[in-house]
Amino acid sequence: MKMQSVIRAIYPPQCVACEAQTADDHGLCGACWRDTQFIHGLTCDACGTPLMGSGSGPLHCDDCMTIARPWDQGRAALVYDGIGRQLVLNLKHGDRTDLAVPAAKWMLHAGRQIVRPNMIVVPVPLHWSRLIARRYNQAALLSRLVARGLGAAHVPDALRRVKRTTKMEAVGREARFAALQGAMTHHTGRAHLLAGRDVLIVDDVMTSGATLAAATEAVRAAGAQRVCVLTLARVVKET
Repeated sequence: MKMQSVIRAIYPPQCVACEAQTADDHGLCGACWRDTQFIHGLTCDACGTPLMGSGSGPLHCDDCMTIARPWDQGRAALVYDGIGRQLVLNLKHGDRTDLAVPAAKWMLHAGRQIVRPNMIVVPVPLHWSRLIARRYNQAALLSRLVARGLGAAHVPDALRRVKRTTKMEAVGREARFAALQGAMTHHTGRAHLLAGRDVLIVDDVMTSGATLAAATEAVRAAGAQRVCVLTLARVVKET
């Protein structure tokens, strides 16, 4: 206990966004917490984007009313903007694997309405060449902690990315869906773990939904029953 106190005195907890001192590890300072757009209240039942107004029962955003979503329900913890965007990019490209700890906690809170007992948790895969370059799959880091928080089975290699796609930050929705057509498949040696089971697919961010759609189709092909998606962040259109 004394050693912990000494370590805390030398290395006090810092905000995961700005490095200001905080009361606890893996948290946000007051200013960053206020500036982070956590998604709560009324949300789209399919993708988790925040909705205006009030209502009851499953509601959908404009995109999810016009685009067929192969999964059943979806949620996201943060709006992909400002600090939310910074956190995702630091986790994805900045070697900030420590961010997976608070991120998974936020995701568990956001996804509490869509999870079911005995769900199988799987991450969206990276192509092997990108995994070598990045050294880790940020979706797998998140899915491992989400599964642990749920007490659920985690199958990190349930899916494979069999087609390398170019970076798609600057391409439109149609191009994203076209590029990801057939880009993923299920691991044949893991199909028996997915068959007849409810599956939760985890990723860092949802933009058009093309990546999650490809992952959903792959787990459906393995016989998955109910499929839900959970992301750290959701790109939201400006209103």
